[in-house]
Amino acid sequence: MAETSSLNIPTVDLADLVSEDPARVERAAAAIREAFGVFGLVYLKNHGVDTQALNRYYDAFAAFIAQPAETKKPYGRADIWYQRGWTPPNTEVAVAGNGQPDFKECYFVAPYPNDEQSALEFPELYPENVWPANAPPYFQDGIMQLGRSLHEAGLKLLRGAAVALGLPETAFSDLCQRAPHVTRALQYLPLTASQVNTDIVWGEEHTDFNLLTLLPGGRFLDPDGRPAPAPDNKSGLYLRTRATPEAPNGQMVRGTAPAGCIVAQVGQQLEILSGGTFLATPHVITAPGVSGWQRQSAAHFMHVHTSTVLFPLPKFRTADAVRNYAPPVLAGTYDIKTLVDIGLAPSSALDKLGYRHYDRLNRQRAGT
Repeated sequence: MAETSSLNIPTVDLADLVSEDPARVERAAAAIREAFGVFGLVYLKNHGVDTQALNRYYDAFAAFIAQPAETKKPYGRADIWYQRGWTPPNTEVAVAGNGQPDFKECYFVAPYPNDEQSALEFPELYPENVWPANAPPYFQDGIMQLGRSLHEAGLKLLRGAAVALGLPETAFSDLCQRAPHVTRALQYLPLTASQVNTDIVWGEEHTDFNLLTLLPGGRFLDPDGRPAPAPDNKSGLYLRTRATPEAPNGQMVRGTAPAGCIVAQVGQQLEILSGGTFLATPHVITAPGVSGWQRQSAAHFMHVHTSTVLFPLPKFRTADAVRNYAPPVLAGTYDIKTLVDIGLAPSSALDKLGYRHYDRLNRQRAGT
């Protein structure tokens, strides 16, 4: 994908959002309205994520990924829809992509303890963490610390997003309590000489199905597996802006954060709740034009609680919004449907969404 300008994606200082100065809070809220309304993405500074700790975790994650597939296989848990543990290559497929599985390996953890009642209702969405035996040093502590740092930054941003929309400050953050939040480490795999400079990408264009995604930044690994600067300007995160009469397809914009900043993206749940005022960010991860290179990154996915009804909030419930987002759906049901769509859950998971006791009368009749 050709190099494009980052245009003028706003940067929000989280210190402004937690200050006692109304002018600073409104300045941050105005930036969020523009960032999430036009781009679906914002840059954050004063976010609290430790860059040195992040790179130390990436070292541990690289050591895990370098192990043979057979060693990692016990931690690839299809039975819990890969919502914890290792996701093998060629597993996940973007819903709106071209059917190409993503060229990546991942590791999923929940950075906070599960809600026990929710785990009974949605066991595959709230499983316990899966940890590899003889994990590399800092593998567990690093990703847990990262997830919690990103989550705290996300809660501040969600409060700012609520203020930006004229809602009570905790309108979104309250919906996050006891939700199935997950932190994901990703390693995009090297392409061969015949695969580079083709239509193959590291991650197909898609929108995230959760509420808010926090991205702390990643790093490239050269063909010898050593951290290195990007080999060219072809690879990276690109996002598609909101359609306008002048640009009906939107514009593809490079989403490279300024130094010291992290990225936050709108997910489908936030789009639905805001009636489309904020749009989920279509984004794609492109690969470099040279073979043998890898990239490490991480993401924290904030969700609304599984018992939340996904439908535009009353303030945004216009006729168009109702048509666009009806019928209302339980967030847990929405999660299951999407995990099936992207290939992490089997199609049989949809059977959970209906009544499962139709055969009871026949068993009674038969006396069994």
